[in-house]
Amino acid sequence: MQELCRTIQEFLTAHGIPDWLVVFIISLCPILECRLGMFTAIVLLQMNPFVGFIISFLGNILPIPFILLLINQIFELLKKIPYIKVPIIWLEEKTLKKKDKIDKYGIWGLLLFVAIPLPGTGGWTGALLASLLHLDRKKSFGVIAVGVFIAGLIITVLSLVVGYAVFN
Repeated sequence: MQELCRTIQEFLTAHGIPDWLVVFIISLCPILECRLGMFTAIVLLQMNPFVGFIISFLGNILPIPFILLLINQIFELLKKIPYIKVPIIWLEEKTLKKKDKIDKYGIWGLLLFVAIPLPGTGGWTGALLASLLHLDRKKSFGVIAVGVFIAGLIITVLSLVVGYAVFN
């Protein structure tokens, strides 16, 4: 994962992208999100952790309202395209396999799902799950934002403690 972050960071930096925007772009991307944005900010770019955290959080949270508002309609349109229908259905089914956590714990399940920085969790997947389950958008956005904040704090601490020890 370190190599992926370093490759993305070096590519963007080589093209004149400032460090803060590199962190923002990485945090904006699905799968990477603030988890790798924070790692890049603190370990690779040696940014101020507070500044890196704010940039990562904002980058990670920016697409969430759009996902909550539009993803169901976008998926319905994409399902009409023959070669895209199968991957969209696969993504929906894969995401809905995590439904039991939300059903069992309610909105707290969504918070835990987003807040615990594990592969396959995070703001993007949480927003997709909330949309597919037709959860209240305003509540979901608030809970996802808090979850991203908590995940960002966890990754900040891990980057400061473990990141420097292992990668520097």
